[in-house]
Amino acid sequence: MQPSTRISRHGRHRPVAALLALLLACAPLVACSSESDDNPLNIPTYDPEAAASAEASESAAAAEASASAAASAEAAGVVTAESLSTERHVITSIPEDLDEQQTEVIKAFVNYDEVTWNIWFTRSGVENAEPLMTAESYQILKESYDSLGDGRTEGTVRISVMEVFAMSPTQAQVLTCSDQSDLVAYDADGNDISNPETLQGRYEILVTMEYEDGVWKDSDESTLSEGKCVV
Repeated sequence: MQPSTRISRHGRHRPVAALLALLLACAPLVACSSESDDNPLNIPTYDPEAAASAEASESAAAAEASASAAASAEAAGVVTAESLSTERHVITSIPEDLDEQQTEVIKAFVNYDEVTWNIWFTRSGVENAEPLMTAESYQILKESYDSLGDGRTEGTVRISVMEVFAMSPTQAQVLTCSDQSDLVAYDADGNDISNPETLQGRYEILVTMEYEDGVWKDSDESTLSEGKCVV
């Protein structure tokens, strides 16, 4: 009979433990009620509507805090992959803990890269790239553009910025993986002229940026590998 006695003893302590748990639960949530004709001892009872209201208030407060933090980050000049992306020029990732110079470099690079991709997408606006490139680099781009002829490119380019190297106050490099597998090139008559060997692949690209006339500009870029990097 000893086991039964122990079980009975623990059973008698359960209402006290349950009441203590209920009191602790009621305190922060203000979700309990003790005033009732059926409750002469004023023992708090669980109120589901009050609990739901308290939970909703906490969720709203958390959302407001998150929005406030995002606004503060934006005001402070913090960049994210999402803030740097557009519909057809998507930045999938960027390095963490960028310092001020690296942040300015990555913003300038993404702006340059988006502008030049828009040139290939629309076959227009090559002059928009001139302020974003050194004279020599722009001349190479202009010659390539002039040889293209009419047409367009459709699709989305996805870019992972893997590293940003601040080599000096006036020179930096950006290592990227460019996924162009979604792109399709068309000539002026609408014929698909895509070349999988030069367009529809993944390319590891190192871009050199130079600080010139108060602006970070593209000065050189080279392809390091093909089909090996991951976006």
